[in-house]
Amino acid sequence: MNGGDGGKRGLTIDGGEAPEKRIERLIRENPVVIFSRRGCCMCHVMRRLLATVGVHPTVIELEDAEAAAIVPPGSPAVFIGGDPVGGLEGLMALHLSGRLVPRLHEVGALAG
Repeated sequence: MNGGDGGKRGLTIDGGEAPEKRIERLIRENPVVIFSRRGCCMCHVMRRLLATVGVHPTVIELEDAEAAAIVPPGSPAVFIGGDPVGGLEGLMALHLSGRLVPRLHEVGALAG
């Protein structure tokens, strides 16, 4: 499991921690998390959308064995405030409905 956030956040990875527990902890500890497979173009689009509203999510690139447990085939998975949003379609639906920014404020991902 690689933290794709450029090392900006101190992600701790306990070698003795089961992958499922590690994923649960990362979701709990970070206001916005994207899990994807390496090179996922939809993940890039999700990151750009979130960046336009001022959020830089924690992006975790999973190996295929780890990804099978949480990432739908061909799609990244995003969690906001510990709640699953789904993939790109879910994030876009939240944004287009006008509920994304308020939700991001709610979970502390956006200041002000």
